[in-house]
Amino acid sequence: MHIAVCIKQVPDTANVRINPETNTLMREGVESILNPYDEYALEQALALRDEYGAKVTALSMGPPQARLILREALARGADDAALLSDRAFAGADTWATSYILAQAIKQLKPKVDLVLFGKQAIDGDTAQVGPGVSEFLKYPLVTYVRNLQVSDTGHFTAETLMDEGVEVIEGQLPAVVTVVKESATPRFAPLAGWMGSQHTEIPSWGVKQLKAVPDLCGLQGSPTRVVKIFAPPVKSGGTRMDGRELPSAAVDAIVALLREKGAVK
Repeated sequence: MHIAVCIKQVPDTANVRINPETNTLMREGVESILNPYDEYALEQALALRDEYGAKVTALSMGPPQARLILREALARGADDAALLSDRAFAGADTWATSYILAQAIKQLKPKVDLVLFGKQAIDGDTAQVGPGVSEFLKYPLVTYVRNLQVSDTGHFTAETLMDEGVEVIEGQLPAVVTVVKESATPRFAPLAGWMGSQHTEIPSWGVKQLKAVPDLCGLQGSPTRVVKIFAPPVKSGGTRMDGRELPSAAVDAIVALLREKGAVK
């Protein structure tokens, strides 16, 4: 079994700032980290490899510095890694990103049986890339998976978190799966893993290596555009209670306010 794990380098959201003049994200001086949700996807891949035997390949689309998170994936136990980096990829939205990742997965040998994603990235929060890759690959999709079991015949059973509870879905590989944090606790990378990852060559693949159509990549291949990013205005006004009142007092205060505004009699 060959498992591809798609990971992303994102800015640490604890330090994200917005430029008040341009309303754009200020990346200068902001630490970049492995997308936290992708840690669970990587752990799911490594757990499946430990239990059933498999090859795990980590993929990331981004600038050259994204190699840092690929080395982290190797340090934690991934067998191989590749960086998808090309100036032609700049400005890609979720659709174009999905296309590029799918093209990379098609190039992997042996053929990929399972593609894993974290449920979403903390910078965009769209949760669209995993489903997009499944469309480009024509693989079945299962989202928000907390437990995944795979048999020797390629039959899988997935527990997915739903608003109303848990749903069990069965299917046959190949498939694309997005993983939630309830799936497992990510393992730490041992010192030997870190040392070994520093000596592992990570290839960089661009448009040519991926056999991608340039018009479908980057900004020109993106049907959506980010017009403006802005911080929401600070809310003011209203009535605050110090939290020590009884619930009945809060109810009385709300009813009095509604009567004052003429909403109730």
